[in-house]
Order: sequence, then structure tokens, then C-alpha cells
Amino acid sequence: MKKHNFSAGPCVLPKSVMEQAAAAVLNFDEGLSLLEISHRSKPFVDVMENARSLALELLGLEGKGYKALFLQGGASTQFLMVALNLLEKRAGYLNSGTWADKAIKEAKIYDDIYEVGSSKSANFNYIPKGYDIPEDYDYFHCTSNNTIFGTQMKSFPNSPIPMVCDMSSDIFSRQLDFSQFDLIYAGAQKNMGPAGTTLVVIKEDILGKVSRKIPSMMDYKVHISKGSMFNTPPVFAVYVSMLTMQWLKDLGGIKAIEEINEKKASLIYSEIDLNPLFKGYAAKEDRSNMNATFTLENENLKETFDAMCVEAGINGINGHRSVGGYRASMYNALSLDSVKALVEIMSELESKA
Repeated sequence: MKKHNFSAGPCVLPKSVMEQAAAAVLNFDEGLSLLEISHRSKPFVDVMENARSLALELLGLEGKGYKALFLQGGASTQFLMVALNLLEKRAGYLNSGTWADKAIKEAKIYDDIYEVGSSKSANFNYIPKGYDIPEDYDYFHCTSNNTIFGTQMKSFPNSPIPMVCDMSSDIFSRQLDFSQFDLIYAGAQKNMGPAGTTLVVIKEDILGKVSRKIPSMMDYKVHISKGSMFNTPPVFAVYVSMLTMQWLKDLGGIKAIEEINEKKASLIYSEIDLNPLFKGYAAKEDRSNMNATFTLENENLKETFDAMCVEAGINGINGHRSVGGYRASMYNALSLDSVKALVEIMSELESKA
């Protein structure tokens, strides 16, 4: 039976990518597995260079002073690295969800952090708006998509200072002017590949302006100078990320996938709004195209709905404990047919109730 994978992460991956990755584990370079070749060998150096090049190409940042890195430690390590490399006196953070809140906590280890806006008092069910970004701060940090709560920034402020964005859960999913950001980071496992690597895209001219000493492993300049090869990279995660980006490019790039993602989101939110058995969690104007969060109005129907989902092969829709209910994560590789399958179950539940 076909499984419809709505997991919030690790993400669903294209079938063709899975097949190529599986083949490479067995035979990548003349009988050698991808998992056993030297990361300094030409075949893998080519993979790394291609992956970094594809990232810049898809984001439209080629020749604009940016470098792409594939690092380790997840987005959680970036909470720390951003502050280490960019924070001199004070920085402004938009607190829009659990991961934004954790980024603030990590940055506070080093210096003065100011929350320019927060939706924490409403359990992060909307994106803060109408805030000011002080011009004398070192940088402004935001989170584009909040996986747990199902909210997404639909627009970004015209920041007078360098803008840093955690795009872990919606990278490559929609068209944006990515040059408005000075640093973008994204854990691969939400929308790009398996867990184990993190994409960092950084404008070089914002570096080298802090007075503190930075440990080599935490220094963006060191990783740039070594082409993401300062230490042994996670070869499998980088390789699969490269394949996924190539898949996206062949599909028509971000423009093409955005059209598909909008259809998926429109379909499920329409059902949530029209079906009296369900209620959306996030404010309508801030609903995420990647993560739809919703609850049952009648908890007595939960057992029936859960059983129907299992029977239909629908996997990974349980909501996070912070919100409860359900969460349908619709990353790039999730098909429109999978969303249709979930919507059919929701509609069928209404007919049974």
C-alpha cells in the first residue's frame, strides 16, 4: 500500500532521489560505496562543488557575493554560530515560534538580545507584525516558517541592518528575493535531504566585523576558505541534498514547485475551513504552505479519524505536543495526490459523523 508521508521531518524525498542515493551506497565510484570513499576524492569533491553551486543557482544568488556551505550540527548549531560571527553589541530577533525562541536563548549567551516582536503569549499562532528594527543593531534574525505551529512569514521587513533567516522548513519552496537576506541557514531534513547537514548561504562582506576570537569550527570564514571541507563532511547527506536540488532544477526550479505547493495548501485549507469537524490552528493570514496545523472540534472522533488515516496509508500527521491535534507537513516532494488522499479521509469523516 502506498504511504502518504506527512512527517514534519525528516522529510519526504522524491522517489528518483531515493533510488539514486540507494544505488550510490552500493556503487558510487567504480565499485566503491559513497559511504566508504574519501571525501577528498575527486568524485566527492565534485559532489560538494555541485551542491554548493546548485544552492546559489536555485536561490538566484550566483555572482552576488554569496557563498554556500554545507555544515554539521543542524540549525541548532547555527543559533550559536550566527551570534559568534555577527554579534558585537546587540541584535534584534523576531520571536515567532519554538525554534526562534531557542535561537534567542542561544544568542543571549554572548550579548544583549532584543525581541523586536513576539507572538509567544498567543502560543505562536500568528506572525508578529508592525515592529521596528533599530538601525544601530548588528543584525536582525527571523524564522521564515514555524513547523510546530503552522505559521509562515508571507513578507519580510525592509531591514536597515543585515537580515538573518532560519529557512529550515521552507527553503526552496517559494519565490523570494533572496538577496534581501545576508545569511540564510536551513537544516536539510525539513525540505532538502536527510538529517546530517545544514545549508548556510552567507554574504561574505558581513563577516570579520566582531572583536571576539572565534573557534575554527564555528568560524564561517574558515569553512568558506576550505570549501565546506574544513573537517570531514557528511557525505551521504550532502549527496542526497545535491540530488534533491538537481531534481528541483529539472522540475523547473522554485517557480515550478511554488505552484504545486500552493495547490496543495489551498486544497487542505479549503477542507479545514469548510468541514465543521475541523478547525485550523494558525491565523489565516499567516498559514504555512508547508505545515498545516488543525484540530478536531469533537475529540470523540479522534479514534475513528486516526484509524481511517492508518487504513489509507496516511503517516506522520500527529500534531506537536505544543499544539495538539494534527499537522500535515507538505514539503516539496509530497505529491498533490497525497494531499487529496488526506482530504478525502477528512471529508469521509464528516459524512460518517
